Amino acid sequence: MEGESIKSSSQSLVECEDEEKDQRTITINPAHMGKAFKVMNELRSKQLLCDVMIVAEDVEIEAHRVVLAACSPYFCAMFTGDMSESKAKKIEIKDVDGQTLSKLIDYIYTAEIEVTEENVQVLLPAASLLQLMDVRQNCCDFLQSQLHPTNCLGIRAFADVHTCTELLQQANTYAEQHFPEVMLGEEFLSLNLDQVCSLISSDKLTVSSEEKVFEAVISWINYEKETRLEHMAKLMEHVRLPLLPRDYLVQTVEEEALIKNNNTCKDFLIEAMKYHLLPLDQRLLIKNPRTKPRTPVSLPKVMIVVGGQAPKAIRSVECYDFEEDRWDQIAELPSRRCRAGVVFMAGSVYAVGGFNGSLRVRTVDVYDGVKDQWTSIASMQERRSTLGAAVLNDLLYAVGGFDGSTGLASVEAYSYKTNEWFFVAPMNTRRSSVGVGVVEGKLYAVGGYDGASRQCLSTVEQYNPATNEWTYVADMSTRRSGAGVGVLSGQLYATGGHDGPLVRKSVEVYDPGTNTWKQVADMNMCRRNAGVCAVNGLLYVVGGDDGSCNLASVEYYNPVSDKWTLLPTNMSTGRSYAGVAVIHKPL
Repeated sequence: MEGESIKSSSQSLVECEDEEKDQRTITINPAHMGKAFKVMNELRSKQLLCDVMIVAEDVEIEAHRVVLAACSPYFCAMFTGDMSESKAKKIEIKDVDGQTLSKLIDYIYTAEIEVTEENVQVLLPAASLLQLMDVRQNCCDFLQSQLHPTNCLGIRAFADVHTCTELLQQANTYAEQHFPEVMLGEEFLSLNLDQVCSLISSDKLTVSSEEKVFEAVISWINYEKETRLEHMAKLMEHVRLPLLPRDYLVQTVEEEALIKNNNTCKDFLIEAMKYHLLPLDQRLLIKNPRTKPRTPVSLPKVMIVVGGQAPKAIRSVECYDFEEDRWDQIAELPSRRCRAGVVFMAGSVYAVGGFNGSLRVRTVDVYDGVKDQWTSIASMQERRSTLGAAVLNDLLYAVGGFDGSTGLASVEAYSYKTNEWFFVAPMNTRRSSVGVGVVEGKLYAVGGYDGASRQCLSTVEQYNPATNEWTYVADMSTRRSGAGVGVLSGQLYATGGHDGPLVRKSVEVYDPGTNTWKQVADMNMCRRNAGVCAVNGLLYVVGGDDGSCNLASVEYYNPVSDKWTLLPTNMSTGRSYAGVAVIHKPL
């Protein structure tokens, strides 16, 4: 009996202990650290319990050794090692300016840092010195977000100096992917020989044609001709001349004085000519770095839809992400604009002329996708709405249109290099609501409305920039004013449009090789005054109106299946007379 009672009392003791164990809880207060640092910072501001003074230039900062050591390996090594500074009350930091050091010590206490264009170049090396790796990473992330064709080479050099490996790679990739814009800038022209060779020899260089690489070399040499002339052959070694069109080799490369005066360069030109004379199967057997096509990484693209009528002129700009099938609003136009010409040129989107709701305008706005902002440039010579706009040989052409009282036959061109507009030869016919496209170095003006004869047009004219002449080519099968015109695989498409009150859904295609038009599949919807662009082998027709209301839908044509498909998601706003352009998706 006694033994049993002892056993039961010891059991109850164990059970009590188990209950006590079960009742214990560990709590972690996530705000505790923050509160502690806040108090430490308040103590610092009142100069209480501070045991060290950090000095840079003429700035003196009271601080606590233990706080600095806890957050910075640099200070930890200083205060816990055998260095004289470990006991010193006053420590001078030599390679950092006072303002930057003050910001970084503030960061140690508050975990807050502001990175700006003005301070990033001093903040990053200072953060590296103090081994504040989070701040260093913040600086790299900021610079990566600022990459632009005008600064990517400078950022690349900065990243290289400060061993920011990931940023260096990102800046280099950006320069390769935006080479046609990068080569126009001061940074490119200021590179040394090895840097230029490294860039233009890259297989990943994104260029629509090797012409851009040739032009870049000529620009770089001419920038400091006397000292750089001797490098011509070394650079031309990396230009893939055999991949250039034969016409360009004969008319441009062979005529270039820098080539004529250099025997090695002439040898490269002969090599390219011989390559063109070989049958295709023999060309493929040649293993030469200059005959190897570049293999750029395919950049994701987005479609920009600019302004339009909804039902009045609007400022809204929408952006469609092809990968994510999503529409987003981006920076609005500076002022309302519809019936404008919209193109992509030299890394930016241009909105040219149009109607602001009360006046036909001459003004031109340019969109920078990286900064998501619009700026104004030189205005056209004439007011134009319902004009056609296209880019040919680095010039932006504004074709025909309506000035508020009459249809226009005049045509003017803009050079972004000089920021100037100048007239070229006028068309043979006045054309407002005209569609334009560029195929094989010729500009085409398609249909439109002739105010003089008061009729919609089926005629088409071709502009040759070499002769500055317009000539008629084959007529379309039907009259089309306000047709959406686009180019796909070297052929010119005229989609929809109208003839008087009749709005069309029919589509026809022009083949310059045979000078003939043929019908292809109809669109799903009747459309006039729609925007058109070509992306990844598909032709997109955006918005427009069907004669009674503005459309928010978009459809695309696949030439392989001869079929039109509606995009699953519509724009937020039904809009006609909007302009469309395709740009690389900003990082």
